[in-house]
Amino acid sequence: MDKFDYRILDILQKDASIALIELAGRVGLSTTPCWRRIQRMKEDGVIQAQVTLCNPATLGLGLTAFVTVKAARHDDGWTTHFLDGVAGIPEVLEVYRMAGEVDYLLKVVVTDIAGYDRVYKRLIQVAELVDVSSGFVMEVVRYTTALPLEQIYEPLKAGKA
Repeated sequence: MDKFDYRILDILQKDASIALIELAGRVGLSTTPCWRRIQRMKEDGVIQAQVTLCNPATLGLGLTAFVTVKAARHDDGWTTHFLDGVAGIPEVLEVYRMAGEVDYLLKVVVTDIAGYDRVYKRLIQVAELVDVSSGFVMEVVRYTTALPLEQIYEPLKAGKA
């Protein structure tokens, strides 16, 4: 990874639909080397996917909940059962195994509180749980999917890349 790779990633994180010719020009490469770098980063797993981010509220998915789960047990069988069950609930967008007082943190997006209740009822059937607690998002103050690349590549921070 060099300054060109990090600059390409920085731009693509903001707009993956940018034309290759424009991207190449902005990073100071011709199109073929720029394309090759993108392909290599895909092959290496640096670029996981290129997606379209949708606005949940405009699609009628106006309620986001962060759900904490305390596991009843901490063995491989329980974990597998729980994670397989949660994977079958499409409203659960993200699942994190945590350190600290809770075992898992889930991000759930639904239409409304009745939609959340349906997810909650499915969730508590997935596996034996000690506690399930939810917090509901009142306002999204900051949201980004862009990783802070300037932490790992200084010239981006200084605007020199």
